[in-house]
Amino acid sequence: MNRTEPLADLAGRVKAFIRCTADGVALCEDEFTALALRLFQAQFEQVEPYRRFCLQRGVGPEATTRWQSVPAVPAEGFKEFELTALAPEERVRVFHSSATSTHRPSRHFHGPGSLELYEVSLGAWFERHLLPDAAGETGMRFLALTPDSTAAPHSSLVHMFEAVIPKSAAGPDRRCFAARVNPDGGWRLEAKQALGFLRNAVDAGDPVCLLGPAFSHVHLLEALEAGGEALRLPMGSRLMETGGYKGRSREVSRRELHAWITRRLGIAPEWIVGEYGMSELGSQAYNHVAGQALRDGPPVFRFPPWGRARVISPDTGDEVAPGATGLVQVFDLANVWSVMAVETGDLARRFDDGFELLGRAPATGPRGCSLMPSDLVGKGEGP
Repeated sequence: MNRTEPLADLAGRVKAFIRCTADGVALCEDEFTALALRLFQAQFEQVEPYRRFCLQRGVGPEATTRWQSVPAVPAEGFKEFELTALAPEERVRVFHSSATSTHRPSRHFHGPGSLELYEVSLGAWFERHLLPDAAGETGMRFLALTPDSTAAPHSSLVHMFEAVIPKSAAGPDRRCFAARVNPDGGWRLEAKQALGFLRNAVDAGDPVCLLGPAFSHVHLLEALEAGGEALRLPMGSRLMETGGYKGRSREVSRRELHAWITRRLGIAPEWIVGEYGMSELGSQAYNHVAGQALRDGPPVFRFPPWGRARVISPDTGDEVAPGATGLVQVFDLANVWSVMAVETGDLARRFDDGFELLGRAPATGPRGCSLMPSDLVGKGEGP
């Protein structure tokens, strides 16, 4: 293993990797592995709780030659420990998972460099899946069924939406954040505001990119249904949904939700895209490219070339066979200043080209947009 590179230099290498692969340049697996192993060495040395976690498992950088062997820290560890190489004075933003009276939030700390890398990562893959036709440059309107970052400064999803909406979509008639934060921290859809924005888009003939967690889409559709209204959004409109429900609305299957979206908003199924992300990661997975024909079988999520997902057996830690079910681990090069390898606590069925998300593992609590949408080294040993 070579000497440890400064994290800022590694971030520069990751950004170059992202830009090359986002532009369609094929980079070999060896390049991903080399970056992942350099990142593992740096994080082992600079993120002290993670080093303890790795040492307890008897795994260190010198003996690790495959990215698949890098220890994946449970996402729960972000609740108990400060999994960051950033000093307190370098932290300009912290993203939280959702929390209730019985669930502490995860904390993912960011400095200026990590926020810049995060935006490079999320922007490239979002554009590939939601704006493959460069629609953001042609008068499209953007509606986010979330608060803005002033009201929800700790939401990675809100930060994502503010970052990916093109700068050309300026002004209240081009972009809208249509939710507010309740005293309990949950989000409440401003249905009147959202529906007014959509009606104006219909009148103007402008397509809409509609973004939000699944429960917010349910609330919007319920508001339309309560008024006996159905909209026919202009051609080229598309929708991104993410997360689950967990008490914020009634549970709706993905198939039922998408059919409901088509009935009430006029967005055809091939223009509906599912996203998978979490506050502990710098990259996201998508299950479809807007406007492309739907594949046969279940929707399959794929991370970008600068990320890898494994579906592993919780008993052995080995990757399961295609078609089998296990826990999702994500190896995300965009997590430079925290921990690259994260075990999510989500269940999935493995496919050769991705994974079908099935829900939370029974022993884990609700996470991320499903509401706000184990210790690393033993009890009592956090910072």
